[in-house]
Amino acid sequence: MADTVTFELVSPERLLVSEPVEMVVVPGTEGLFGVLPGHALMISGVEPGLVEIYEAGQVARRIFVGPGFAEVTPERCTVLADMAIPFEELERGEIEGRIKGLADDMTDARDEAEKDKAAAALVVAEAMLKALDYHAG
Repeated sequence: MADTVTFELVSPERLLVSEPVEMVVVPGTEGLFGVLPGHALMISGVEPGLVEIYEAGQVARRIFVGPGFAEVTPERCTVLADMAIPFEELERGEIEGRIKGLADDMTDARDEAEKDKAAAALVVAEAMLKALDYHAG
């Protein structure tokens, strides 16, 4: 059995990551799950949160992903996400401003479709803030 699994992260714009990794942890809809070489076949929804890429027994990189889904095979983990941002590029002030604006958008929505769109974006922005709070310091 190989000692790495190929991790691919794909957004609508492009392939962001395609490399062998020791382990990757993904924010699945049923909770976080880790993928190691030889993992069982699996498909999961992906919740907004951090993907953590492990090398040499520790987190080497964190990438915030929006909603999507993951496909896992014994050799590969592919995450298809609506958005992906390196953790270090998340900016608290910008996110807090976005949250306030989206809350206003929900209040001012003319119909349920507008309200639902704002609510979905709000969930993503709040997950960004939660990730920053968790990894602060």
